[in-house]
Amino acid sequence: MSCVFTVFLVTGAALPALPLHLHRDLGFGTFTVGLVSAAQFASSLASRLWCGAIADRRGPKFAVSTGLGLTATAGLLYLLSLTSSSNPSLSVAILLMGRALLGAAESFIMTGSQSWCLALAGPGNVGKSIAWIGTSMFVALAAGSPLGSFLFDAFGFASIGLATSAGSVVTMLLIRPVTDARTRSETAKAVGKVLKAVWLPGLGMAFPGLGYGIMTAFSVLLFVQRGWQPAWLSFTAFASALMVARFLFGALPDRLGGARTAAIFVTLHSAGMALIWAAAAAWLAFAGAALAGFGYALVYPGFGMEAVARAPTDTKGLAMGVYTAFIDLAFGVFAPLLGLVANVTGLRAIFLISAILALLALPIAMRLRSSAEGTRDAHLA
Repeated sequence: MSCVFTVFLVTGAALPALPLHLHRDLGFGTFTVGLVSAAQFASSLASRLWCGAIADRRGPKFAVSTGLGLTATAGLLYLLSLTSSSNPSLSVAILLMGRALLGAAESFIMTGSQSWCLALAGPGNVGKSIAWIGTSMFVALAAGSPLGSFLFDAFGFASIGLATSAGSVVTMLLIRPVTDARTRSETAKAVGKVLKAVWLPGLGMAFPGLGYGIMTAFSVLLFVQRGWQPAWLSFTAFASALMVARFLFGALPDRLGGARTAAIFVTLHSAGMALIWAAAAAWLAFAGAALAGFGYALVYPGFGMEAVARAPTDTKGLAMGVYTAFIDLAFGVFAPLLGLVANVTGLRAIFLISAILALLALPIAMRLRSSAEGTRDAHLA
């Protein structure tokens, strides 16, 4: 959980700083902001299967350590991009490489940590384990957003790069004495089995997952544009409400079932994104961000529980890697497209689009629920 906290603290610090750096300092529009943001998700997507296989084969600790090393390198690339500020195109190209490395780092750390947690917690705590790992991620994002705003305003974008590298190096030193939790190795044949088992929960997660991506990439720009201050509070409200929901209802997927829980919370998430679109006042927009975060809280562990339940027992790391890859695929494809839409229609419209797309997860959750009930009835018979 501490490793997840670190990588997402530095990711959260970049959330308010990166769009403003690209827009104000380098002079680029929303398409470039979406493209740079999508680079992280595209890289995560490309590395998910590889990271999951490594976590299962070489151990979660190795995967997490690799991710922390990549995070440190990403911070150095942030700093390197500033040496080319007079050439904005080159500076953006270096930033793209840094974001790509950070995406791969996120895959290694998140997949390795989830595999580590599942191995320690046991099969009766799958939903709770996934929820708590995710909670550490959003605690970090909530704290990172105001931290990043302060650092950017006081010291510029260089401070974000320094914090990214320093935080990961310190965490690498802290986990060295921690005992690994090895899982069984898998063969290449397991990839096909896992993909077949996980694709439907992954698709269900992809639609509301786009809303999370929209919040990370565009919420600060929208709130600045509308004069709703402090703009960083948009994502902090999202992440804080998510933490509250997971603290209060983190065990709900294990009690109600993953699919049923996901269906309830997808509806809340969609309503929150729509409220941001419709808001005429700052307090309504912040309330919408909080509702969207509260709803998103148990969508990921709900569908994730369904994914783990359907995958072979010795492929937990790979299963979570494949499952999470669907979120990366959704945002990696749609972020640049929605950036183009924002150029034409304005930023508000993409929040409504994400609210509508999130609701497409409801029929998938219903199908997963009926499939699980049918399997249970067959076993009883």
